Amino acid sequence: MERVLIVDDDPDILRLVSYNLTQAGFEVVTAENGRTAVYVVQSQPPDLIILDVMLPDVSGMEVCRTLPCHDASRKIPIIMLSGRSEQIDRVVGFELCADDYVMKPFSPRELVLRVKSILRRTHVDRTEMLRYGNIQIYPERRQCFVGKEPVALTVKEFDLLHELMRARGNVLTRENLMDRVWGYHGEATSRTLDTHVRRLREKLGSEGNRVETVRGIGYRME
Repeated sequence: MERVLIVDDDPDILRLVSYNLTQAGFEVVTAENGRTAVYVVQSQPPDLIILDVMLPDVSGMEVCRTLPCHDASRKIPIIMLSGRSEQIDRVVGFELCADDYVMKPFSPRELVLRVKSILRRTHVDRTEMLRYGNIQIYPERRQCFVGKEPVALTVKEFDLLHELMRARGNVLTRENLMDRVWGYHGEATSRTLDTHVRRLREKLGSEGNRVETVRGIGYRME
């Protein structure tokens, strides 16, 4: 049974999300503040975290910034919840390695679907190794290397690179990439895609220029 950690200081939201995830077959654990959340993650890492931005002690943004620093939590996908609609908050959330961003009020059913979508992509069962230049990825193990050096990617960054490498040099349109990687329409914007591509290039270092922009269309592996 997959385990989901919900972090929110609103008891009503904790009850609502916990109920819906439990009904969907997930094991649920909750935390009402950032410090407790970090402790839970380090002691018993969950399969996914639903994280409120506005927490009473350590902000959700700070928690999101902290988790990739630890081996046990580096690859745990994060869905951020926020009552703030400013685009800059969404961009900052993705910059800090969040995999999704949900605005309050939200549909519990849609949130459950997003959780399932992310976990399904996380556990995709493909055994082949893909190589492009000095980049190698192992989809089954969700591992990426440049040469012999491991590269730590978030769920969305890995899925984005995987789709580009599978295309074998063919151009993928922006709409196609957003649909394949995010799995639903309306939430993944061009700005979101561009942010992930920029982060991916930075993490790939000298191989980052292989992710080529095709102006007015999308992206491809050079």
